[in-house]
Amino acid sequence: MLATTLPLGWRLTIIFVAGVAAGISNGIAGGGTFLSFPTLVALGVPTLQANVSSSVGMLPSLLGGVRVFRREIVSHKKLLRELAVPCVLGSIVGCVILLEGSNQTFKSVVPWLIGAATLLFTVAPRITKLLAKRARDNVNPIRRRSLFVGIFIASVYGGYFGAGLGIVLLAVMALTLPFDIYELQGIRSVLGTLINVVAAVVFIVRGHLALDAVYALLVGSLIGGWLGTMLVRRVSPSVVRTLVILVGAATTIRLAIGS
Repeated sequence: MLATTLPLGWRLTIIFVAGVAAGISNGIAGGGTFLSFPTLVALGVPTLQANVSSSVGMLPSLLGGVRVFRREIVSHKKLLRELAVPCVLGSIVGCVILLEGSNQTFKSVVPWLIGAATLLFTVAPRITKLLAKRARDNVNPIRRRSLFVGIFIASVYGGYFGAGLGIVLLAVMALTLPFDIYELQGIRSVLGTLINVVAAVVFIVRGHLALDAVYALLVGSLIGGWLGTMLVRRVSPSVVRTLVILVGAATTIRLAIGS
């Protein structure tokens, strides 16, 4: 591919721009990984290394969601402390499965993962509308246990791949918690950030990162995440979502053909 033969300066510039775009996407509608991950793959970074590098590089863009929902987050501090345990354990398990497996195995699985995540991202607005209509009631013991098991499984997925993690977390909590959509979004933003931070620490320690790409993404996603929170009321989320869905679908097809 032509992209793989570009000079380093041009490659880093492309990655930086992708980081900005992905950060803006996360700030407005989510799905930034669908932009950063395929960019790294297109530039010749192996799929497994592109995955872990994208996970680390996109961390700054996640902080905007925590800031936006800080009021809802404060009212559920106790629950967040309890859910932190399955989040950390699940993320570590997902990272171990990823890093102990082969690059070929991940390359074979990732088209299915990103395809499913793209589909989930596509129907996310409908999920959100359904959640907004849920009636409040008490959390019984069965639903509480289901919440912790579901969060653990979602965290394993987040440590292994992570694209569409926010929607997975939202779906789990919608089935087990009697909160309104804004409360669920606040909890999701904290848990998603925690899962990604744990995964990033594991990836940094294990040294599977494309460091030049990570540095470019860190700067780009920091700027993009900040811009996204500023533009969230000015840019139509549907436009951003359409772009993300198209990139996700194209990436799925490309990786499926190449695997």
